[in-house]
Amino acid sequence: MLFSMIQNLIAGKHVDFTDVVAEILATLFVIFCILPIHEWAHAWAAHKLGDDTARRSGRMSLNPLVSFDPIGALFLLLFGFGWAKPVPIDSRYFRRPRRDTALVSLAGPLSNFIVAWIGSFLYVGIFVASGGKIPAFVQVFFQAYIAINVALAVFNLIPLPPLDGSKILGAFLSEHALESYYRYQNIIILVAFFLLFTNVLSAPFDWIDYVCYQGVVWLGELPYHLVGVL
Repeated sequence: MLFSMIQNLIAGKHVDFTDVVAEILATLFVIFCILPIHEWAHAWAAHKLGDDTARRSGRMSLNPLVSFDPIGALFLLLFGFGWAKPVPIDSRYFRRPRRDTALVSLAGPLSNFIVAWIGSFLYVGIFVASGGKIPAFVQVFFQAYIAINVALAVFNLIPLPPLDGSKILGAFLSEHALESYYRYQNIIILVAFFLLFTNVLSAPFDWIDYVCYQGVVWLGELPYHLVGVL
């Protein structure tokens, strides 16, 4: 995102500012329209499983101001990954706390995959309707929109606290393993983020992100292939 653009400018590489504007607009759309859906999905899943904490605190809402986190939004603009204000969840209200907590945690990343697919479906529809003559600005906007949502889903599924993946992993660990995991979570987080920022884990993360992106694009094209218009 903007950080990569700044690096390219410093290195003297060409930067297409029209593409940059399209990517910024796509990112702002995700911040104000999609991150609230991510948090709403957590709240809705918790509500369905018996925990009304988020609903009672006014957090089961699509209002972007309710879930806006300035630091998370800044990170999304600069680095392509970020977060909103997490909804409050109380697992004591769940019938099966570990399983239901995992399901609530999964709802957020799943919502990102769904809205990414919707974006892919709409993009292909515009492509078909225009006879393949899509303005470059529109193309970059949709590509960035899909890529950001896929990256958010994949990032949130990393099994590190406080990411959703850590709570999903907790449903599959034994009580002893889970206790050890949370006892040493600070060390695990430091090591994991050191490996991420030193690019040791960038290759497998980028590969998973690429596979998921291609999968979402393929699913977006699939309905058009089935009706024979693509």
